[in-house]
Amino acid sequence: MAQTAPHATRVEHDLVGDKEVPAAAYYGVHTVRAVENFAITGSTIARFPDLIASLAAVKQAAATANRDLGLLPPDIAGAIVSACQEIRGGRLADQFVVDPVQGGAGTSTNMNANEVIANRALEILGHPRGFYEVVHPLDHVNLGQSTNDVYPTAVRLALVASLRRLCDSLRALADSFSAKAAEFSDVLKMGRTQLQDAVPMTLGQEFTTYAVMIEEDRQRLTEAAALLLESNLGGTAIGTGINGHPRYAELACAHLAEISGEPVQPAGDFIEATQDCGAFVQLSGVLKRVAVKLSKTCNDLRLTSSGPTTGLGEINLPPVQAGSSIMPGKVNPVIPEVVNQVAFEVIGNDLTVTMAAEAGQLQLNAFEPVIAYSLLRSLTHLRAACDTLATRCVPGITANRDHLHDSVHRSIGLVTALAPHIGYAASTTLARQALATGRPVKDLAAEAGLLTPEQLDTLLRPESLTGQASRPTEATS
Repeated sequence: MAQTAPHATRVEHDLVGDKEVPAAAYYGVHTVRAVENFAITGSTIARFPDLIASLAAVKQAAATANRDLGLLPPDIAGAIVSACQEIRGGRLADQFVVDPVQGGAGTSTNMNANEVIANRALEILGHPRGFYEVVHPLDHVNLGQSTNDVYPTAVRLALVASLRRLCDSLRALADSFSAKAAEFSDVLKMGRTQLQDAVPMTLGQEFTTYAVMIEEDRQRLTEAAALLLESNLGGTAIGTGINGHPRYAELACAHLAEISGEPVQPAGDFIEATQDCGAFVQLSGVLKRVAVKLSKTCNDLRLTSSGPTTGLGEINLPPVQAGSSIMPGKVNPVIPEVVNQVAFEVIGNDLTVTMAAEAGQLQLNAFEPVIAYSLLRSLTHLRAACDTLATRCVPGITANRDHLHDSVHRSIGLVTALAPHIGYAASTTLARQALATGRPVKDLAAEAGLLTPEQLDTLLRPESLTGQASRPTEATS
């Protein structure tokens, strides 16, 4: 590969006029203008490798379909395919330099891909970068395409790839909670409603709930992924397929499915699919659901570990760092706290997606870049949060067993188990006595002759209290 001077440039031309482009760059004039126009997030689309790989997959599928249809010479198609394969393998990532948030419905992203692929294809064929008479970013790499079918298809594929990894992280987190639930299966505690004593349960049941909630969300994400695998590739500008071969859509989608390993299918109505952002809204809603439940779980972990001496103190979170610059010995629940903050971000991103999807007009939504940016960040950050919680917090949680045992037997919540046998009124009186005197419900019930010691032992067995065994035959006083 020929070396170029560090500050050497080449001149390229577009409808605005001539523009100097760094000679060493694989991108071209359209990308340079986009970089100048859109300095918004301080990052580039290379921040999302799934998006770059998906763009290359779409361009590879398009070139292969156009070759099959006799629209693209085999040598040019082959060079484009080779360039796309290299990009999908991680090469040239630093050449994808446009800001992810941009005007133009994703045109800058599409042109960045077209130019990088064209210039790498030129090198493969033995020509210098910028020699577009041989391989042109638009006439060859973008043949039979529009930003309006390429960009959303690539975004959908990128979201699915990222979503699959989030599902893996959710499964690992659910497994982590399940393992802890098994460890705590014999630890009795008081359940609470509205932060007040309710009825007994086990700490294992509490942790099982977290695992079940996470697994439910993983299933909902899998369902959302299926909606993203419908593509408008071949619809070109607005879904009518103008400038496209009649068989292009079918072939391009078939090749894309093979390249990506995902069951991509042509949309039933390309005009509808080009303007409709419903699948993005659906995914965003599910991600918000995941975020809300993860945050609630972390709220529970912070609350039940509060203390160490003046809070609930039911569990201990693993200490991972010093908690204060002024209070010696203080340890904070920093892992649940960071997961909470990711959840807040995802919930905010959902509003952005909602507003951007609603703002679409007529045959196109021009705001898909911010939809893609919001969703890809949500997926990436949620995955990192799940991994952090699963590895840095949950496995190290311990139970304060003696404290939990004592709190159950001191709680007036035990009267609920007695109410079917002594009546609601008597149970209320018993609860008031226990609260006033601080004496256990069991002792007061026995002294009052409401139930025999044997009946109390049966009714207040942990298995009976937590629903883990069949209810005993109803006792009578």
